[in-house]
Amino acid sequence: MSLQWTLIAGFLYAEIIVVLLLVIPIATPYRWQKLFKSRFLQSLRNQASIYFMVLIAILVLFLLDAIREMRKYSNLEHNSDHAHLDAEMQGNMRLFRAQRNFYISGFALFLCLVIRRLVILISTQATLLAQNEAAMRQAQSATTTARTLLSDKTLEESAQNDTNEAHNKAISELKTQIKELKAKNNTLESELEKEKKDKEALKSQAESLTKEYDRLSGEHAKVLNSSGDKKSD
Repeated sequence: MSLQWTLIAGFLYAEIIVVLLLVIPIATPYRWQKLFKSRFLQSLRNQASIYFMVLIAILVLFLLDAIREMRKYSNLEHNSDHAHLDAEMQGNMRLFRAQRNFYISGFALFLCLVIRRLVILISTQATLLAQNEAAMRQAQSATTTARTLLSDKTLEESAQNDTNEAHNKAISELKTQIKELKAKNNTLESELEKEKKDKEALKSQAESLTKEYDRLSGEHAKVLNSSGDKKSD
């Protein structure tokens, strides 16, 4: 394997590790968000989109190169008259390398997009959780205030009949606020549940990609073993 494909394969392995770390619940969304907002990552945030586009462009170029090599050696294989076994084996080996490079660059490009999406989903989930907690605290505070007003109204009802209208108005406003907060809380919970489902879907996709890569690696090993046996024969 040449140096550039070795680097891309190493980058693919690193992406698999990052996806597993993001998918496995080893840290809460708050901790991931703190990591994403660290000083080092914040210093790169202004140019992160540029780096990402450059990385995508490089992976796309390598993917196109692998496709070109696959088409090239596939045509050679079909046009061959099978007169020379060594030449045929060399062509098959080059075709296999081109296919291997295609899978490596394709999976690296796909996992790059998956990682970006996972980071966005985790950040969104952390934000929704914070908003949900703030809404719950606000609702509890409003409920406590309403209970206090209701108890005060009960104690002073006999002596302050003229203030009943003001108390009723305040209570109705508080009830309206409570209803609005409950509705907002329900909306946040539904959005959080949707984000969790998206994360689970990405987790299953990452696991299927890992299994597919393991299967391709096994096929790669089998092809190499069969090529070694043919050469020894």
